[in-house]
Amino acid sequence: MRRTPRDTEESARKIRRRALLMGGAMAGFVAVLGGRMRYLQIDQADEFRLLAEENRINIRLIPPARGLILDRNGKLIAGNEQNYRVVITREAAGDVELVLKRLATIVPLTEDEIGKTLKEVERRSSFVPITVADRLSWDDFSKISINAPTLPGVTPEVGLSRVYPLDSDFAHVVGYVGPVSEKDLAGIENPDPVLQIPKFQIGKIGVERWQEDVLRGHAGQKRIEVNHVGRVMRELERQEGTPGANIRLTIDADIQNFAQVRLGEESAAAVAMDVQNGDILAIASAPSFDPNLFVRGISQADYSVLMENDHRPLANKAVQGAYPPGSTFKMVTGLAALAAGAITPQTSVYCPGHYEVGTRRFHCWKRGGHGTVALNDALGQSCDVYFYDIAQRVGIDKIAEMGRLLGLGQRHALPMSAITDGVMPDKAWKQQRYGQDWRVGDTINASIGQGYVLASPLQLAVMAARIASGRAVEPRLIHMVDNTPVAVAEAAVLPVEPGFLDGVRRGMYEVMNGARGTAKSSRIADDSLLMAGKTGTAQVRNISTAERASGVVSNDQLPWERRDHALFVCYAPYDNPRVAVSVVVEHGGGGSTVAAPIARDILLRCLTGGIPPLSAYPAAQRGRIETQFKEMKLRDTGEAAPVKSRA
Repeated sequence: MRRTPRDTEESARKIRRRALLMGGAMAGFVAVLGGRMRYLQIDQADEFRLLAEENRINIRLIPPARGLILDRNGKLIAGNEQNYRVVITREAAGDVELVLKRLATIVPLTEDEIGKTLKEVERRSSFVPITVADRLSWDDFSKISINAPTLPGVTPEVGLSRVYPLDSDFAHVVGYVGPVSEKDLAGIENPDPVLQIPKFQIGKIGVERWQEDVLRGHAGQKRIEVNHVGRVMRELERQEGTPGANIRLTIDADIQNFAQVRLGEESAAAVAMDVQNGDILAIASAPSFDPNLFVRGISQADYSVLMENDHRPLANKAVQGAYPPGSTFKMVTGLAALAAGAITPQTSVYCPGHYEVGTRRFHCWKRGGHGTVALNDALGQSCDVYFYDIAQRVGIDKIAEMGRLLGLGQRHALPMSAITDGVMPDKAWKQQRYGQDWRVGDTINASIGQGYVLASPLQLAVMAARIASGRAVEPRLIHMVDNTPVAVAEAAVLPVEPGFLDGVRRGMYEVMNGARGTAKSSRIADDSLLMAGKTGTAQVRNISTAERASGVVSNDQLPWERRDHALFVCYAPYDNPRVAVSVVVEHGGGGSTVAAPIARDILLRCLTGGIPPLSAYPAAQRGRIETQFKEMKLRDTGEAAPVKSRA
């Protein structure tokens, strides 16, 4: 059927219309495509140029700022300082060894350091940044930054590192930090991811270790964009972590420094304690060391010097050392006999200079004896025979019970390392430890703090504080956490008759102030600060019968390691006790001549709030004391700095 002209014209119109629509659609599509191409090629050129260079997004942890450690007055003990370091990431570096050798031409890197870094790189995941070097100078840090394009996978960073501005004063208390080890991780259940950061530092000993969870804080994170050679192009997002809490100790930095300097070059320890609330005001161990050496990576030479020193500077003698307490233990024996009803304060014993049990003779320190003495004079003159006698009446089990009541043979829970339990022996202890029965001679030795009895300077300070206050006061070291005081419960009253405690206190008063007191030369002359104390001398060698007959060799004629330990415990003021102090000087000789003067100075420093006034000393000693204080090189610990808490 033939189409009419009209049909032909209508068909042509439809074709033209469709062509126009199709052409318009195609033109619109081309316009959109052109606009998109312009957007991608011009407007987003930089963005996609980065993507074209194989950029990727990395998420990295931001180590939190470690909490500060301060003294009771807010003076800085442990802080953080800016640290320039350089890290390398294996997946971005490619040939790590080649990159490290190239880096070594820019900053000093030894073959040993390169080797250690290569081992660390192999141990860690490929995306984990490994610290190559830290504590870089600004010049070295700048050189690395300038040469970053030629060092694939290498990134210069600015972080924080621990610093101890008072160095040796608090080394044994606060301790130090160091890189996380495999041993550290093995001892932690579900370790914090931040601990996986290579060379991340955690507490190793002391408060740094035992308050690690409080001080560490929580890590933040950042999203960064890196190119195909691992160079950081930009930081996309940052979420800061939570810094660790600040800890304020009970210790006074000025008193701590005074105690440390006063101990001098002796192998010794001293503890000063508030008798009412247990606050440790100073806890010093000498000689000490610089903890900053360990943070920076101590050299083998420096470590050997510390290890080979016969005075053991790395040992915290104040809590770790366990010594025979010697005659400082006599208060325990006396109180045990009083509490058991074996004696009264008026009970007297005759001392001829020795005490016989069967065929064995136990000697008093005074060869000619003290004559007839009761508790007051026995403590004041430190008569051994008196305590031999009353110990036989009361027995070791009662003595041990009283010793534990006064804090001996107990581990006091302070955030410090290697705290000793000491030894407060009784019959059951010896049977369990040695499989042997307790003997009469064991009781006699224990009665004067020899034999199996061992105590730390901390325990001796607790003993003195409990006798002074009549309460079961416990030592404490943490005063505040982020400006929030740590609550302390009032100590319970000791289950000992007040009259018995008064009897022992009077004997300790006689030690210092009696005409024949063993430490009268170390008394305090200020009547408002009168002290009570007890000397102790602990033998570290056996004295043979032949030596006694010919005359006991004096300490100054013996090699250092064979000399007696010198001990002293005290508190003051006598009529209103505030502070107790204990001092132990290893192989120092006599407690009255060596330990007592040190304890008196520390006690006065605590009570007077500054360098002890000369008026507190007997007139004949003031010239010597003035010279002594002038020669003491005390540290200026500075003013307390304002510290913000995390809140």
